[in-house]
Amino acid sequence: MKLTQAQIDQYNDSGFLVLPDVFSAGEVDVLRREAADITQVQRPEIWREKNGAPRTAFGCHKYSDVFRTLSFDARLVQPVEQLIGESLYIHQFKVNPKVAFDGDTFPWHQDFVTWHEDDGMPEARAMNIAIFLDDVFTTNGALMFVPGSHKLGMIPTSPKENNRRWMDLGRVEEIVRTGSDIEVATGRAGSVLMFHGNAVHGSAGNMTPLPRRIVYVTYSAVSNAIRKPTRPEFIAHQTFEPVHAVPPDAFAEYANSLHG
Repeated sequence: MKLTQAQIDQYNDSGFLVLPDVFSAGEVDVLRREAADITQVQRPEIWREKNGAPRTAFGCHKYSDVFRTLSFDARLVQPVEQLIGESLYIHQFKVNPKVAFDGDTFPWHQDFVTWHEDDGMPEARAMNIAIFLDDVFTTNGALMFVPGSHKLGMIPTSPKENNRRWMDLGRVEEIVRTGSDIEVATGRAGSVLMFHGNAVHGSAGNMTPLPRRIVYVTYSAVSNAIRKPTRPEFIAHQTFEPVHAVPPDAFAEYANSLHG
């Protein structure tokens, strides 16, 4: 799947892009069921909220045939290859459930700060692409972005809090006050969201009865492989084989076989 020039321009201007209805309802149903099964298991790759609800399931493409097959899908790989301009490897794969009533906040941050400081990634030649497994509304924990903030480059952060490098709130206020707005990335289940590693973003908690499950794949240029990883391999992968895109019908056929 290739982006149009208008989509590329929008991404370059805003730092994020929503592509509606990329995956079918049947494909999304398979991904939902797999995510639900995975998060029932107690394993170190699955981090939980204080009440035990799943918060993030890392590296599930390593132990799930469904997510491994998904990670090669051309609908994810090709648009990122277009924007980065070379072969990719998977730096990170995760599912963030943001469960109904209990999904917690993700404060304002840039992902590349962590990739650079904690993993030794040289440049912001990596980005996220995500699949909505539920309809994402402004009310159930949608990601919020400061459009154009990726053009500011990597912004230094305060010391780590809960093992994350959240942005100083005063800096976020300054960025917004000097001309940027805040936009919310919403869309139907099956839509795809792409965003730059330096895009300033965060999400509110989910106090609604509507879950907001999202699959994230972080692809990086092979030449941009991490140098000094400090985090576990299931969070910052340390194998750098190029991903070879497979046609979308490969995952669709696989999903149909599981339905059968």
